[in-house]
Amino acid sequence: MNNPIHSGDSGGSVDEHGELGDAEYSEFMELAAHEGFDAEEIEGALDEAGHGPLPVLAVVGRPNVGKSTLVNRIIGRREAVVQDKPGVTRDRVTYEAEWAGRRFKVVDTGGWEQDVLGLDASVAAQAEFAIETADAVVFVVDSTVGATDTDEAVVKLLRRAGKPVVLCANKVDGQSGEADATALWSLGLGEPHPVSSLHGRGTGDMLDAVLEALPDAPQQTFGTTVGGPRRIALIGRPNVGKSSLLNKVAGEERVVVNEIAGTTRDPVDELIELGGKVWKFVDTAGIRRRVHLQEGADYYASLRTAAAVEKAEVAVVLIDTSESISVQDQRIITMAVDAGRALVVAYNKWDTLDEERRYYLEREIETELAQIAWAPRVNVSARTGRHMERLVPAIETAIEGWETRVPTGRLNAFLGELVAGHPHPIRGGKQPRILFGTQAGTRPPRFVLFASGFIEAGYRRFVERRLREEFGFEGTPIHISVRVREKRGRKK
Repeated sequence: MNNPIHSGDSGGSVDEHGELGDAEYSEFMELAAHEGFDAEEIEGALDEAGHGPLPVLAVVGRPNVGKSTLVNRIIGRREAVVQDKPGVTRDRVTYEAEWAGRRFKVVDTGGWEQDVLGLDASVAAQAEFAIETADAVVFVVDSTVGATDTDEAVVKLLRRAGKPVVLCANKVDGQSGEADATALWSLGLGEPHPVSSLHGRGTGDMLDAVLEALPDAPQQTFGTTVGGPRRIALIGRPNVGKSSLLNKVAGEERVVVNEIAGTTRDPVDELIELGGKVWKFVDTAGIRRRVHLQEGADYYASLRTAAAVEKAEVAVVLIDTSESISVQDQRIITMAVDAGRALVVAYNKWDTLDEERRYYLEREIETELAQIAWAPRVNVSARTGRHMERLVPAIETAIEGWETRVPTGRLNAFLGELVAGHPHPIRGGKQPRILFGTQAGTRPPRFVLFASGFIEAGYRRFVERRLREEFGFEGTPIHISVRVREKRGRKK
């Protein structure tokens, strides 16, 4: 395995070409032009992959105010399920959208309803996560009903969060509804934008306001302070030993530990010195099951845990080795991978295993967790401290892979050898080829490959596997996007 090659600035700053320097960018554009790609198409692909995650717009509001209809209008297609009764949307669903040449993500959230702990707890649980992870918020209010007590409660949360808010006065289907929209000035969120999400009336003006509120690229919530501590989120099912692990690495009782599952409710931040460095460990609440099946405090805790992962650089997933690897373990790992975080898997309670259990556990890992074979693994005991010294090297390895960047010239030499030795299978009498590519970003590594035709998912996985074999990328997910050359630009 070759040594990883790092970008020059670990602080996350980029120039106007993303993470490509001027000389590298010029060389790359010459190569693209030679292969018949339009400069505008190339720059769009680099912009899409090079600036990390897109800005996030959360659409929030009470049940049945028309959030999903508005989301469908924004993304330009019927994706979100719409029905004329409250509570149809339960999970948060994310879509990509574009307006006036700018791309962003839209998050459709469930409506706020009263649960067993009362209205205030429900509003706080759903609104806090949606707002905390968004760069801007569209607050949808039914103009035919006017501002309700629930709307007023959400306004207080929006003010505390300090995020840009665009107020959408929905269900304004004509001039007669304009006065109803005007009445929403009373919420104190600025100008209400009269909209009919059903018919499209006023959505253009509202989206113009959204673009003004959204940043060009989302701010990184980690690694921005030179020399600042790295953020490590401890995640896993309830009672797998997250709090015990935190106490052990801290060398003292920092957080409450109890055999009763669910002792930890809120994420707990602790600055801990290990291996000569200061780390910020975040102990999170255990994630029991799908968020929308939870109630009360469990629901609230799961949302806060997800937000903690979004803010972390590395997710350390704890798995209880005394129990079989569950679907929930896999779901938690998928959450960390989808968030683009570096990953370490810690198999806890290793000291309790006998030979038979160890044999079957290894088989479970091979079959159930094959998709993250690239993640560093540590076998630990949070109770006794066994092998705790291996945790920091594993975290450092994952961060190194997460920040690794391969220069474009070296990447294309590798791709050329790969395509020559292992060409894409022929499909329908055609054999698509990867022509060239570049790594447009890091944290996690993001590659853009340009091809002569559609590249199948199996071949993309093969390319990812060979990238890992050649350049490392241990402990990090890899994002690969493929752009196909359009026939009109092809050179003979």
